[in-house]
Amino acid sequence: MADYKNEFGWFAEKPTVEKKIYDRGKIIIGLVVFLVIFTIAFWKNLGKAIPPPQPSLKTPAILKLPEKERKCVEDRQFMREKHMRLLINWRDQVVRTGDRTYINSKGQKYFISLSNTCLQCHSNKSQFCDECHNYVAVVPNCWGCHSTKEQTVAKAEAK
Repeated sequence: MADYKNEFGWFAEKPTVEKKIYDRGKIIIGLVVFLVIFTIAFWKNLGKAIPPPQPSLKTPAILKLPEKERKCVEDRQFMREKHMRLLINWRDQVVRTGDRTYINSKGQKYFISLSNTCLQCHSNKSQFCDECHNYVAVVPNCWGCHSTKEQTVAKAEAK
């Protein structure tokens, strides 16, 4: 570095400039205001979580069944977590292969049909399906084709 030359001459040391944040108070106040506005929705709803719904399984169809036959196609935890995946797989299986037989994890066979298998027992759509779907803000598209006793499917009229 013998031939180093800067704007101050040969081998001159660069002057040090004190780094200063101007308007430090205004910046801090601005950041605090931003954080308060950004998180106000969280603070407003803190501790106000709505408990998850407990869907009613006491439908006339279920109550008519003997105690031993009151079983769903899969266990309760599986149906809570993965019933939509099961229904999508059923739809694909029926539409693509025409196979309407489902064999559950215990080896039992069931007829694949939302209307004739699931809704036979869970006929209380507003108390069973809608409670959970409304809780998680999900609008399934099942009811466009499948009707329940509570609702009828809209039919297009041929002209």
